Amino acid sequence: MSDTSLVQRSLAADVARRLTRLDRVWLVTAAILAALAILAPSQATASAGFTLKNLVEIAPYLLVSVAFAATATATGADGLIARAFAGSPLVMILMGALAGALSPFCSCGVIPLIAALLAMGVPLSAVMAFWLASPVMDPSMFLLTSGVLGLEFATAKTLAAIGLGLFGGFAVHALARGGRLDNPLRDGVGNGGCGGSRVRARKPVVWRFWTDSQRRISFRREGVKSGLFLAKWLTLAFLLESLMLAWIPAELIARTLGGDGVVPIATATLVGVPAYLNGYAALPFVSGLIGQGMAPGAGLAFLVAGGVTSLPAALAVWALVRPPVFVLYLALALSGSFAAGILFQFWSLV
Repeated sequence: MSDTSLVQRSLAADVARRLTRLDRVWLVTAAILAALAILAPSQATASAGFTLKNLVEIAPYLLVSVAFAATATATGADGLIARAFAGSPLVMILMGALAGALSPFCSCGVIPLIAALLAMGVPLSAVMAFWLASPVMDPSMFLLTSGVLGLEFATAKTLAAIGLGLFGGFAVHALARGGRLDNPLRDGVGNGGCGGSRVRARKPVVWRFWTDSQRRISFRREGVKSGLFLAKWLTLAFLLESLMLAWIPAELIARTLGGDGVVPIATATLVGVPAYLNGYAALPFVSGLIGQGMAPGAGLAFLVAGGVTSLPAALAVWALVRPPVFVLYLALALSGSFAAGILFQFWSLV
């Protein structure tokens, strides 16, 4: 084999290695833009401009949310969650719902955290309150929701997260009295990984994190990770929103999900389960739907139901708990999301 062939194969292997390290979200975004450039050049230009414009507008909210997440990690404030699960069961339900809606936990940390709480003997009612509220809202999500959908919608989503947690917690508390929900974890499930360690090993919070070199490194690392995570999903979301606005007739959206009845809200609740990809990416998507005639209550139901019962989250829950607990989790999530949509729709009409 000639030296030229060896060099070419080496270059090809290097390119392949680099591609495998590229994030799939960025690859999908690039693939969509490339396809548009070939098949619909004018739409490619319009979509790129739309995406860039919206990214610039959301940038202040993005920077604040990234700073918040990085600060929570660097100070150890995310460890405060352990304090929520102390006291009577009813107090734990209340604190679990509040902690779930306000804590800056990422979705990858929730499942091992739940496993740790259950393995430590925390009542399922309190864990369920945290479990249902946590994927719906956190401080970063609140800031970005305010930027994309407005403060009123962000406030409603926060209240929906807390309400969903309380609803699920008290419902499980009532059902568990007969002992029907004992031993919720599947056989062989331990007490969690990285997320669970935050509960098992309580550490003091250091608010002046910049005085510690390791915490400064943690702040930078988390800031970069959160920033890239949000940037990639929002870029893809705004790109998809541009295509939705260009190609999906507004009349279809208004006819299917518009109006003041319960049918659009019920439809959005059910559609949110398979259609939901990522909480941050869903914000521009819902914003575009509302702009085309989607009912506000349906938009909230879509976001809440999708956040709790998205397919990746549901599969993780299925692997963690026994089937009766999984079915209860889905039933509480869907019914609570539907109720939140109904209440918000009523509020919007007042």
